[in-house]
Amino acid sequence: MSASRRRLCIGLALSLLAPIARGQSAQTQIDAGATNHMAGSSTQTMSDVADGEVRKVDKEAKKITLRHGELKGLDMPPMTMVFQVRDPAMLDRVKPGDKVKFKAQNTGGTLVITEIEVSK
Repeated sequence: MSASRRRLCIGLALSLLAPIARGQSAQTQIDAGATNHMAGSSTQTMSDVADGEVRKVDKEAKKITLRHGELKGLDMPPMTMVFQVRDPAMLDRVKPGDKVKFKAQNTGGTLVITEIEVSK
């Protein structure tokens, strides 16, 4: 990971922690931060299979919060973040606390889970 990308990720993490210290909604900050972090990327990129842990499932919003390892194809370090899902039925197969393997893609700045399965 390049030094400038690392500084961007550290800056993103710090900007997400500040509102939490002030008592604001962490979820809103994570959603905004993930979108801003990937803004400017208009090409589609795909991660390799990554390991993660489900932190939250929001079926109504068609989103999942994962604590994940490095996403090499997306040039992202380990972190906890919110993803959209390509197929909402994926959310019926997982629950908070599940260890998962998944693939994600970035299409025009939106991070989307394309595949997910519970690890055995």
